[in-house]
Amino acid sequence: MKILAVANQKGGVGKTTTSVNLAAGLAALGQRVLLVDLDPQGNATSAVAAEIESPPTLYGPLTGTSDVRSCLTPTRLENLSLIAANIDLAGLEIEVARMDDHLQQLRRALQPLRDENAFDFAILDCPPSLGILMTNALAAANQLLVPVQCEYYALEGLGKLMFVMGQIRESGANPGLTLSGLLMTMFDRRTNLAEAVVKDVREHFQEVLYDTVIPRTVRLSEAPSFGRTIFEHDPRGPGAEAYGKLAKEFLKRHEDKLAFVNA
Repeated sequence: MKILAVANQKGGVGKTTTSVNLAAGLAALGQRVLLVDLDPQGNATSAVAAEIESPPTLYGPLTGTSDVRSCLTPTRLENLSLIAANIDLAGLEIEVARMDDHLQQLRRALQPLRDENAFDFAILDCPPSLGILMTNALAAANQLLVPVQCEYYALEGLGKLMFVMGQIRESGANPGLTLSGLLMTMFDRRTNLAEAVVKDVREHFQEVLYDTVIPRTVRLSEAPSFGRTIFEHDPRGPGAEAYGKLAKEFLKRHEDKLAFVNA
């Protein structure tokens, strides 16, 4: 099971939209996917399990009072399971911070799923902050995916996130953590600004930037309010097309790395 953290401490960049729809896109391609909602706002939970009342969260596994396997919630989407979140996770930050070796709590909690190879991918939707839950996600993940909004302040704060990622590796908490890539989101083709930002980012981060660019669309914005993924809400629209392409590009990158390792 490969674990991907989707993170950016800057809010409003399409982080949860990307977590939900990449997870749904991979599931549609036949991958066994676990979506882990680490944001106390629970927006990812609402998008894929709005019809399920009070699904279990990571509170128990992270405090050592329950097994992570008891928190798995099947969703209406084939191949996609969820570990939900709610406002209780906000208080969890304080509890986990008091624990010995607090950075390893999420890694330990997810280990039974890794040992059983229960899923092909687990996607961690991180809260928009550099707090305990995000650093736990970075310590547990194999890779980090960073959604970046198509605006000139898009890379603001990215340096801090990369610094924290480096600290996680150098401290020994997760020396194998790598950058899956940067994903440009909220692209508005009607403006010269968006085109200029993508061009600028591509020139500086060509090796790690995903080819797929996620457009700004009304349908992508409104899908969460209906408790749907973009594939359910607007299956033939540009948002669904873009996230479908992203899922395929993501899988291709993993296949290429696997081929390199086995060569």
